[in-house]
Amino acid sequence: MRNSLTHLSACLLLATAAAAQQGSAPVARPLSAMPYSPSLDPSSLDRSVDPCQDFYRFSCGGWMKNNPIPADQPRWDVYSKLANDNQQFLWGILEADARATNRTPTQQKVGDYFAACMDTAAIDKLGAAPLKPTLTAIDALPDRKALIAYLGTLNRNTRGSFFFNSGASQDPGDSNSVIAEISAGGLGLPDRDYYLKTDAKSEETRKAYVAYVEKILTLAGEPAGQAQKDATTIMRIETDLAKASLTRVERRDPYKQYHKMTVAQLSAEDPVINWPDYLRVQGASGVNTLNVAQPAFQKAVDHALTTEPLEDLKAYLRFHAVTAAATSLSAQFENVYFDFYSGYLRGVQQMPPRWKRCVRQVDRALGEALGQEFVARTFSPETKQKTVLMTDQIEQAMKSEIEHLDWMSPATKQEALRKLHGVRNKIGYPDKWRDYSKLEIKADDYYGNTVRAADFETDRDWAKVGKPVDREEWDMTPPTVNAYYNPQMNDVNFPAGVLQPPLYDPKMDDAPNYGNTGSTIGHELTHGFDDEGRQFDAQGNLKDWWTKEDAKGFEDRINCLRDQFATYVVVDDIHINSKLTSGEDVADLGGTLIAYIAWKKATGGMDPRPAEGFTPDQRFFIGFAQWACENTREANSRLQAATDPHSPGFARINGIVTNLPEFATAFGCKTGQPMVKAKVCKVW
Repeated sequence: MRNSLTHLSACLLLATAAAAQQGSAPVARPLSAMPYSPSLDPSSLDRSVDPCQDFYRFSCGGWMKNNPIPADQPRWDVYSKLANDNQQFLWGILEADARATNRTPTQQKVGDYFAACMDTAAIDKLGAAPLKPTLTAIDALPDRKALIAYLGTLNRNTRGSFFFNSGASQDPGDSNSVIAEISAGGLGLPDRDYYLKTDAKSEETRKAYVAYVEKILTLAGEPAGQAQKDATTIMRIETDLAKASLTRVERRDPYKQYHKMTVAQLSAEDPVINWPDYLRVQGASGVNTLNVAQPAFQKAVDHALTTEPLEDLKAYLRFHAVTAAATSLSAQFENVYFDFYSGYLRGVQQMPPRWKRCVRQVDRALGEALGQEFVARTFSPETKQKTVLMTDQIEQAMKSEIEHLDWMSPATKQEALRKLHGVRNKIGYPDKWRDYSKLEIKADDYYGNTVRAADFETDRDWAKVGKPVDREEWDMTPPTVNAYYNPQMNDVNFPAGVLQPPLYDPKMDDAPNYGNTGSTIGHELTHGFDDEGRQFDAQGNLKDWWTKEDAKGFEDRINCLRDQFATYVVVDDIHINSKLTSGEDVADLGGTLIAYIAWKKATGGMDPRPAEGFTPDQRFFIGFAQWACENTREANSRLQAATDPHSPGFARINGIVTNLPEFATAFGCKTGQPMVKAKVCKVW
């Protein structure tokens, strides 16, 4: 995945900034009438910087100076800036759909969901009332046995994570099958390390979290003294769960999260929960086999459920029910939730305007319905055709690279090529749209809409169990400006949102387009051969297709990148956790190289059009760099360093070009300059 956050981009004219601040919705206009920025933006450059000294600052210094972080953002980069524009465009669509009288079923659902979300007077009037049935049910549980049995209902019908998560999963050992899965969950902080690290900042964060838990429980109706006691209890329970959780680096190894067993075996190993009954409540009573992602974690769950006092367990359940619903409740709940998760953890100064939050909610709940509206207005057949061609060219470049690797044996090459030939390319949007006809959406029931939408998705998810995998399904909505590779599907996915100017402009010359979108395509393709993706075969099965010597050769080469990226400082004395980011770093390096090779073959590197004073090769690399221009808040940098498998923008550019001799040649960089390494890292 090119970016870890939900970044959206659009080539759309949207309302002016003034109109957005005043709260008036934009009017969607035809694509041809919408201005855009070029794929290579000269104003983003800082020409006072020598590109051989700091290429990222050279390419992005002007952008960073001219684009301070808005108050409602944790970071501001090319993707998130365009996401803001895209949201304004979607806002115009939703406003129109909410007010129209002659609507299609799709327009009714997205329009009424948006209208209900925007009705803050009705939402605030309800306060905590929508949660009362769930909280009353938790308080009424008579004993431990009843509480444990109620977990099935909570995990099935409540938007929360109660001790663990469950749902459908593509079987890693048989990629054509869908099985049930039990996985770790139940933590309110972003990562298990937040509970366990002993530095001063981590201790401060835990205190802030306890204060948040206390505040939100008080809003839900608990007396202040009881809320304070419960907050301490909840931290203790979650800390014990965190101790039993795998680290993010450990979770990069798919074998560590694949423990297939029968329901009878799970019941014998973890007898505290009645698993057949739990699965029945989920609507999966016929399930006989499932995957238990973290068996040691389930032991910790058993321990908590059998040893924690009943009232403490109830407090834990109440909190997770409240915090999961907070963003769908009155402003008091939303504000407290925002203050901790966005304000404290990410440094965001003010909450985004209501319209923006509601656009996001519609995209989450009805993404493919909203996506139909988006695609009809923004995604041209020309863009799809050119993107398909570029993808094919980049795949051919990777084929050539694999064939000529000097460290890989013929046997492993044969399997690698088989996997490459098996990659499926999904461009723009699904061939078949999701059917939302059974989902009821009301214009005057926002909380009810969120619950029904969650139930709809839960039903859809559990219904997959025991059935063949739907290889046409997408994991991102069409307006999303991002892309991903799915190792079990062995497919690359490029939503319409990421194939828009300025990230991709079919009217622009090829050099920056291949540098930007081409390297994104190459990035996702290379994920099939990173430290995690390489462990899946052409069909998406978890299978070792490497010789022992070739596996060692791969690790030696990826360790070169790990050693390099571990030297980069994120903030203060926090370095990149390169064992966490290595998959993305490998994808950045391999993807940029094969995009460069594909561009050279397609165009010969020649372009007769004006080039802002740069050669085609230089324009390729500037195009590559400028997608990553960013400013980020210190608090957000800390959070990303702990949780994000992507390196910061400066490292994703400078760390890559220093390993590409083609870059040094393009800019005339000499040995000894910062952007030239004596020994380059090369994986693919």
